[in-house]
Amino acid sequence: MVPLNWYIILSAVIFMIGAAGFLIRRNVFIMLMSLELMLNAVNISLVAFSHYLQDLKGQIFVIFIITVAAAEAAIGLAIIVSLYRNKQKIHTDEIAEMRG
Repeated sequence: MVPLNWYIILSAVIFMIGAAGFLIRRNVFIMLMSLELMLNAVNISLVAFSHYLQDLKGQIFVIFIITVAAAEAAIGLAIIVSLYRNKQKIHTDEIAEMRG
């Protein structure tokens, strides 16, 4: 059986990769993917704790997080497509304002 600390280390590494991608990259699409990576890192830790504590509350909470993340991804992609159609740019440094 895999120890709990391995899952926590994996979750922390994935979260750090997502945070670095969000802070370093200026592409809006990459930033959205990095945000999803951070949410999935939190999901890994919640499922690991839920499994080791023999409690289903963490796994149920993960289902809600996945649902919200799917809605967030759909809305985020719609905003990115709209932004690209209006400005022909998706880099945050080149976008000064969001109004149309």
